[in-house]
Amino acid sequence: MFDRITVDPSVMAGQPTIRGMRFPVATVVRMVAHGLSVDEILHEHPDLEAPDIFMALEYAAAAVESESYLPLNRTA
Repeated sequence: MFDRITVDPSVMAGQPTIRGMRFPVATVVRMVAHGLSVDEILHEHPDLEAPDIFMALEYAAAAVESESYLPLNRTA
């Protein structure tokens, strides 16, 4: 399902990365969250490919839908 996302205990302490590179999924998601476009990300990180970015976002969405959630403050 997430064929571009890999987890290897010897790479980045086992956190999810893009295609086994030392490029964490969280870093890609954070760049998008900070407003970088796909083209900007690809320009700054030529080892990445557009499908890597989209797969990272899909992976993040699936992680949020999982049984574990980060604690959030309640709002009124």
